Amino acid sequence: MDETETRRDDSRPAWRLSFRDGAAAVGRGLVDLALPPQCLACDRHVAADGGLCAVCWGELRLIERPYCQRLGIPFSYDLGPGALSAEAIADPPPFDRCRSVAHFDAIARRLVHGLKYRDHMELARWMGGWMARAGAELLADADVVVPVPLHRVRLWSRRFNQSAALAQAVAGAGATPFAPTALRRIRATAQQVGLSANERDANVRGAFRVAADETMAVAGRRVLLVDDVYTTGATVKAATRALLRGGAAAVDVLTFARVVRGAD
Repeated sequence: MDETETRRDDSRPAWRLSFRDGAAAVGRGLVDLALPPQCLACDRHVAADGGLCAVCWGELRLIERPYCQRLGIPFSYDLGPGALSAEAIADPPPFDRCRSVAHFDAIARRLVHGLKYRDHMELARWMGGWMARAGAELLADADVVVPVPLHRVRLWSRRFNQSAALAQAVAGAGATPFAPTALRRIRATAQQVGLSANERDANVRGAFRVAADETMAVAGRRVLLVDDVYTTGATVKAATRALLRGGAAAVDVLTFARVVRGAD
């Protein structure tokens, strides 16, 4: 084989790859013409799937450093490494660390409610990806990812657990083991919406238990507990206590959004 034939043979795979990529790009373009990508929070068109339009992105308040090392509450100025909020000092949570993507304001609420109440399951992939980035240090340390469970009656009526959908996406992003049924909600509880902090605590006290047949999933492991929203923390605190009673070595918490009091 002479040098000309060698060059021709070597160029053939690159040509085929280029043609295949070009065809794929054309296919994606045709799909976008038929079904233009839309903002995850509204109906405006965006450049690519999985994004927010400029208006919604500008209104989403991300939680970034500096924040409380324990609770992830944002600080207005940097207090130095390892700084704790007054809430974390006065009432230390049973979990080690909590992180959230954004304040639970209008845009974050629209995303959470779209997943939770309007069956927009496609949101879980993108929201879970943002959570994995916001909680990267927690995910790196985690041995297993566990969602906050629904009681079987509510799961039957809602058909899916939004926290489990988010947890699965987070686990996938970190290539971390996922234990969707390790934690059970053994008592039906009232909706937390509208309850005071004390009522929320009482509502979920003793509501969770590590499944007897899945203790090995959490025993001696660092668990990353996933939920959609952190309001007063009553739910994730009760779930954390159950995981620790079930043998977990430690628990971190990751949510998509959290209520930040006094932020306005």
